[in-house]
Amino acid sequence: MANIVDTAVNNGSFNTLVAAIQAAGLVDTLKGPGPFTVFAPTDEAFNKLPAGTVDALLQDIPKLKKILTYHVVSGKVLAADVVKLKTATTVEGSDVKIDASNGVKINDATVAAADVAADNGVIHVIDTVLIPA
Repeated sequence: MANIVDTAVNNGSFNTLVAAIQAAGLVDTLKGPGPFTVFAPTDEAFNKLPAGTVDALLQDIPKLKKILTYHVVSGKVLAADVVKLKTATTVEGSDVKIDASNGVKINDATVAAADVAADNGVIHVIDTVLIPA
């Protein structure tokens, strides 16, 4: 099985996310032993951001890193466990809200696919980029 970064690359729907991970210098971390749970926005999710946002973030590495680490939770949290939670503390340091009352939402993002396995964790595909407060 591939690690989180290689799994995202092989999927083909996470080109913007992978480029951002590379720009922020987080590849080695996310290829590391983990385990990690990544709420991974698709390219379509990044396309929903206002024009120029992604380019601006790629120029502001500290802010980019903050946003990316807000999508990562330490440990391997499978969907069966996510639905039992109300919040999860991200690697960035603040919490995301979890609402499993009608599908699963992470803050305002809907989980489109859950439990994409990687050898150092799990990916949950989301339809919106999470922005920390």
